[in-house]
Amino acid sequence: MSHIKCVTLLCLFSFVLASCNKEDLSNSSLKLDFESASNGVKQSPTAEFVQGEVLVKFKKGKSALGKGKAMGLLKASLKEHVHTEGMKSSGDDEGIYVLGVSEDVFIASKKAKGLLEVEFAEPNWVYHHQATSNDPYYTSLTQNLWGMGAGNNEYGIGASTAWAAGKTGLGSVYVGIIDEGYQFSHTDLAANAGVNPKEKPGNKRDDDGNGYKDDIYGWDFAGNNNSVYDGSSSRPGIDAHGTHVAGTIGGVGGNGIGVAGVCWNVKFVSAKFLGSTGGTTANAIKAVDYMTNLKKAGLNIVATNNSWGGGGYSSLLYDAINRANDAGILFIAAAGNDGLDIDLSASYPAGYDLPNVISVAAINSTGGLASFSNYGLTQVDLGAPGVAIISTVPSNKYASYNGTSMATPHVTGAAALYKSINPSATAAQIKAAILNSVIQTPSLSGKTSTGGRLNVSGF
Repeated sequence: MSHIKCVTLLCLFSFVLASCNKEDLSNSSLKLDFESASNGVKQSPTAEFVQGEVLVKFKKGKSALGKGKAMGLLKASLKEHVHTEGMKSSGDDEGIYVLGVSEDVFIASKKAKGLLEVEFAEPNWVYHHQATSNDPYYTSLTQNLWGMGAGNNEYGIGASTAWAAGKTGLGSVYVGIIDEGYQFSHTDLAANAGVNPKEKPGNKRDDDGNGYKDDIYGWDFAGNNNSVYDGSSSRPGIDAHGTHVAGTIGGVGGNGIGVAGVCWNVKFVSAKFLGSTGGTTANAIKAVDYMTNLKKAGLNIVATNNSWGGGGYSSLLYDAINRANDAGILFIAAAGNDGLDIDLSASYPAGYDLPNVISVAAINSTGGLASFSNYGLTQVDLGAPGVAIISTVPSNKYASYNGTSMATPHVTGAAALYKSINPSATAAQIKAAILNSVIQTPSLSGKTSTGGRLNVSGF
């Protein structure tokens, strides 16, 4: 099976082929009507996109000559052909194309959709993590884990009750972290760092045939390499967000140091697509399909954590998340940090109407909806702790962050915990268990579909 890579089309004229690894993530606000961008689907007014790039899906069976003709009419250059194993296994023989265009991306998208050869076209949206940082500090931290229910905080998720009943997880359950990378050697994470069991480290071969060489801990789709952690003591901010997320999901419990995640025994696999300037739709699709392919190859992935957002509606990313749904993987998403009703002002990927999506708002330690948190009676499912959340960060340290990014991994950890207790549970059953066990909370009434906050005490 071939790696996702840049390819050239056999056309009547030549194209300028750009590097797959170098993307201009110059952010731009939307300036044309959103209907032209995505067939009338509601868009966020603050969505960002890659300048000069359009994602195109050609109609099935179109020849290289026909594709070349379409690209010529658009005056477009081919930057990348994305054809993941997830696409192939779902019967998609075409994949998608990242095209370089010289005119406004919305004008180019609209023109492309008017061509007979093109099935769909859209901007290459840019996503960012949904976190804000407080000053880091270092301590034993145990008394500060209010989100887990430490100190009998009534607005925590009741994890301490589940732990006391011996419900701490199983190492055979995996979760995918689609985000930045994470420090898999962190003293509070290393025991839960999952590896690809079919890949042999260091031999520079694609042992499992999934298209990625030496993807031991996962893959970096932003850098197009297997280095999912690039932080260091001199670069403490690199991969801090992904590391913080990992600690909330599954920081090792009972080891006498640092923090404890929701699920003490779990395995992480990383799909890094967020870089220093965000991440693109094209790379998000690769990351989602990477997890789907691992699941189909036998890895017990119950859910992916998606603490990111900000891009516009993408039909192509929607399709990738739907492929994950077909594979039985939950897609747990941050509602966003704009303080908006996303029933009215859309936020993606949290707003995708798919069976496997769980959208998460943030609450504080007194049960209030966080001032920054998005909400929505139909688009957001539940609330979880997202203010003053202490977790792991690079260089074996700990820090307090705020955001729906911090609320989301509480729910992902809950999914892993439930799966460990109920090994035969399907994605639909796990989602139902999470949503049906919420505790009704006044601040979330009319703001989320359940009106409640995460509760794992009865798992």
